[in-house]
Amino acid sequence: MTRRRSPPQQRKDNESVASATELASATELIHTDVSQLSEMEFRATMVKMMSKLEKSIRESVAENIESLRAEMRANLAEIKNSMSQMQAKLEALMARVAKAEERISELEDGLVEEKTKIEAGLKKIHAHECRLREITDSMKRSNVRIIGIPEGVEKNRGLEEIFEQIVAENFPNLARETSIRVQEAERTPSKLNQDKPTPRHVIVQFANIRSKDTVLKAARAKKFLTYQGKGIRITSDLSTETWNERKAWGGIFKALSEKNMQPRILYPARLSFRIDGEIKIFQNRQSLTNFVTTKPALPEILRGGS
Repeated sequence: MTRRRSPPQQRKDNESVASATELASATELIHTDVSQLSEMEFRATMVKMMSKLEKSIRESVAENIESLRAEMRANLAEIKNSMSQMQAKLEALMARVAKAEERISELEDGLVEEKTKIEAGLKKIHAHECRLREITDSMKRSNVRIIGIPEGVEKNRGLEEIFEQIVAENFPNLARETSIRVQEAERTPSKLNQDKPTPRHVIVQFANIRSKDTVLKAARAKKFLTYQGKGIRITSDLSTETWNERKAWGGIFKALSEKNMQPRILYPARLSFRIDGEIKIFQNRQSLTNFVTTKPALPEILRGGS
């Protein structure tokens, strides 16, 4: 029994047979001795050769085009696959970036919240410190601080008696007033620091605030005070914080005094002085610096005190 061929297989076989026939025919034409041909035969032979050559070229070009198309389709598929992979990676990266930005935003919000809490806490601490300073200063309301009394002079007599001598030496009119009553007098700090050449201050506590105000008013009026011929100072007794803040005005205070601008230190540590017929008050150095820029003469005056 003979097996029948399928149509595609039969078509392929037919094409192979035709190609073989055409190849044999072309080979025959190539080896033909054209010198033996008549003009008509030569022309017919040339037409056949050109026709077959054209057909061969077309088939070769078609094959090349089809091969290029197949290669391009494969490359395009590979490019599409790479682009899909890149798109997936990009989307994953964008998702990570978005998550990171969200986390950063949360951290920033947390930092702002913490900063607000810290600022509020610092304000509370500052308020407590101010309140503590006010309480300390209030406890010292009836005290004065005497600066410059030599160490050891109190060995033979108490500091209270030394204060009475200071009053007699500098304020003879006050010495006769019985309203000025000293309650206690002592050195501060209580222990002497041998490394410090300056004598410790003397704190004098009065029985009432009126006595303190009377002594301070008299001291400000006389300006230059002495004890046994040596210069001393009498000022309000304040907390260490207030005292240090007041002390920071020292150089500026001296420069203003030399120009007779009537400087004063107001509670707790504000500076006041007279300029252009007005009394100006400054809470701190920054407020004074801002004011100095509006007065051309002040920078030169304050240069030595800065």
